[in-house]
Amino acid sequence: MTATFILGILGGLGAPEIIIILVIVLLMFGGKKIPELMKGLGRGIKDFKDASKGETGESNEPEKK
Repeated sequence: MTATFILGILGGLGAPEIIIILVIVLLMFGGKKIPELMKGLGRGIKDFKDASKGETGESNEPEKK
């Protein structure tokens, strides 16, 4: 579902528009910051998916010792 959503958003953009957007992002943030931004974006998406599924990463079961 995510792939179709992304393709739906980007469906109206051609190669020249995507290249221009990428150049603008590169100029704004610089080459060293982009991997950090993508990691943060990935974590945000993962957290959002987990929250929408009702998973918090914390177990309700007591720890076994």
